[in-house]
Amino acid sequence: MIDKKYHILKRQRPWRDAFYYQKAETLYQMTYVFCQRFLPTHGDRTVDQMIQAARSGKQNIVEGVEDGETSTEMYIKLLNVARGSIQELREDYRDYLLSRNKPIWGADNSRYGAMLSFCKNHNRVEDYQSYFQKWNDEEMANIALTLCYMTDTMMNRQLINLEKEFVEQGGIKERMHAARTGYRQAQDEELNALRKEVPLLKAETARLRLENTRLKALLKENGIAF
Repeated sequence: MIDKKYHILKRQRPWRDAFYYQKAETLYQMTYVFCQRFLPTHGDRTVDQMIQAARSGKQNIVEGVEDGETSTEMYIKLLNVARGSIQELREDYRDYLLSRNKPIWGADNSRYGAMLSFCKNHNRVEDYQSYFQKWNDEEMANIALTLCYMTDTMMNRQLINLEKEFVEQGGIKERMHAARTGYRQAQDEELNALRKEVPLLKAETARLRLENTRLKALLKENGIAF
């Protein structure tokens, strides 16, 4: 078995455990219900666009994390695609509110603080699902907007970490080269150590033979059979 330090695949944190994935999954489920409840089922392309943008955000995170085991470059690329989809979804929610003269909640809104706290401390879809049929369109759109901003911020932080990691460690080609070089170097060092050991073993063998000969002669002189 090859030593772990020579592994070239990068073990990624499971995507289901990433907070930005959990929020993206929540956005997808929320958007699906939002479109069913508040947008026309036929004749409005916004429905397909919003659902597709929400799905793209979630799915590209999954693909990015999976591909990240072999390619940091692909992870960065797909996470950027996910960010673009979430930003597109954010604009759709913003347009919905503005086009219907509904407020985008800010710090001056009495409900803003509670909404912000809830979204910060809850990531999984199960935390939101029971409200999907209770919130009105203004509430749901503002919460979705907030989740879009938070998810985008989290993904941006991850991208910064990935870019730093790529600069410092390189991609799979660099890891393959480093692993192969390190493995061969270790093998060479082990072989050199064995080569240095051979003369010592030979000398010890010769000494033991002489000692054996001396003992045999001594036993013979004393009439001891062996």
